[in-house]
Amino acid sequence: MSGYQGKKNIPRITSDRMLIKGGRIVNDDQSFCADIYMEDGVIKQIGENLIVPGGVRTIDAHGRMVLPGGIDVHTRFQMPDRGMTAADDFYQGTRAALAGGTTMIIDHVVPEPGMSLLTAFEQWREWADSKSCCDYSLHVDVTEWHKGVQEEMEALVKDHGVNSFLVYMAYKDVFQLSDSQIYEVLSVIRDLGAVAQVHAENGDIIAEEQRRILDLGITGPEGHVLSRPEEVEAEAVNRSVTIANQTNCPLYITKVMSKSAADIIALARKKGSVVYGEPISASLGTDGSHYWSKNWAKAAAFVTSPPLSPDPTTSDYLNSLLSCGDLQVTGSAHCTFNTAQRAVGKDCFTLIPEGTNGTEERLSLVWDKAVVTGKMDENQFVAVTSTNAAKIFNLYPRKGRIAVGSDADLVIWDPDCVKTISAKNHNLAVEYNIFEGTEVRGAPLVVISQGKMVLEEGTLHTVEGTGRYIPRKPFPDYVYKRIKARSRLAELRGVPRGLYDGPVCEVSGTPKTMTPASSTKTSPAKQQSGQSLRNLHQSGFSLSGAQVDDNIPRRTTQRIVAPPGGRANITNLG
Repeated sequence: MSGYQGKKNIPRITSDRMLIKGGRIVNDDQSFCADIYMEDGVIKQIGENLIVPGGVRTIDAHGRMVLPGGIDVHTRFQMPDRGMTAADDFYQGTRAALAGGTTMIIDHVVPEPGMSLLTAFEQWREWADSKSCCDYSLHVDVTEWHKGVQEEMEALVKDHGVNSFLVYMAYKDVFQLSDSQIYEVLSVIRDLGAVAQVHAENGDIIAEEQRRILDLGITGPEGHVLSRPEEVEAEAVNRSVTIANQTNCPLYITKVMSKSAADIIALARKKGSVVYGEPISASLGTDGSHYWSKNWAKAAAFVTSPPLSPDPTTSDYLNSLLSCGDLQVTGSAHCTFNTAQRAVGKDCFTLIPEGTNGTEERLSLVWDKAVVTGKMDENQFVAVTSTNAAKIFNLYPRKGRIAVGSDADLVIWDPDCVKTISAKNHNLAVEYNIFEGTEVRGAPLVVISQGKMVLEEGTLHTVEGTGRYIPRKPFPDYVYKRIKARSRLAELRGVPRGLYDGPVCEVSGTPKTMTPASSTKTSPAKQQSGQSLRNLHQSGFSLSGAQVDDNIPRRTTQRIVAPPGGRANITNLG
């Protein structure tokens, strides 16, 4: 739905006008005390002693923080998988997001191979428009590559408000693209002014490892993490950074799950690459030791790709990198399946539907793991849970900031509230919560979405279908200012020189030929015709006694003359 949803849709709320008094406003760059007046879903005034019309609902926020609503940049609600559908649909998922202080989500459109991007996009719009109860936008995953896909990407950017596309380096024979295909996709994404997202794992190695692990008789959830060791994530992250650097395309790594993958992103940024890293609720809040649980259903609930690291110190490390700016954004990658659905893979871990919960818990986990521990302050917290995402995906300052003219998506935050995460009281449609028993400090007291109160006193007031689709324009300044500067510097020029007119050595033909790369795009199977070249990888030495140079007359003995610089600097044969 593109229009503002009026009060008729939400019972119990009698006014579209609201005043928050006495709160401490927290943006990514500063905190200050002021009142906030909002009307028709937009912030109209910020300051002290505001003059507001009558009939305004007033909320006392003295002693509390007022934050921009969270933006969950990675959800997969209602995702289809082999005839099943993820347990949390767009209503259940966005309701859980609101309960945790998130007021906007960006979901992933996943076209089945052979399905058009536009058809898949329209399907996701239909699902989300009818069910979402908070604002949303959509990334589009590129699951195959040909000229028709490029035309659809252009249409999505120009006509449908999409400015981000994801490619897979994993899921061989299903979604995985080759390096050369990814190079072409990233070149198109750069020209369109969009952001390239990558699911970074080495799919070829994973396919071999899965086969090996199954041959060993290991079929349970632990096989999932054993077949996807940390280095296959790190290698793919490094490869994606290389491809992005060559194409001068901004890169966004989804689901950063391991120390080594995070280190590669941090190092690339230090070298100047335009790359962003997205750890998720799961990697920031728990670890992969649970894959070895004796309870199959519990172990299966943790299956996601890349997998959670078995190293228990990983979450603390990722929170540290998030706090110092080496990682920039937090998502949830929320994609839940119930136990019966996961049991499709009870005899083979490769068939377990993948995904974990995290949209409801995300803000409290980051606050507890990073702010309470002193790793980051309240402003950095707002940056990594809302503002940075809004800037990268061109939603800022409509989203991700408390300012006049911004959307009235606000959270009144209680930094001292202590709660224990449990499946007994979560707002999800699944039996297991991967953070079960985790005690966290920090939680939302009040959540306001589109200027309406959707959470108060622990009670949710949500209505299906009130979420709006938020289109996003290409070329976000936060990302593309550096890309544009680099493109001006990166123009390649040949060296002007005269034609070489000296002698040219004749080379004899050999069975194998090397051909220079064609300047036009051709099939790798096609060879360029012309003079055959010697294959330098083919040895000229033979154990048979007969050598390839037997027909060349022997040279006379040569005396080496020592130059004035001494015998170590021999440069002349005489």
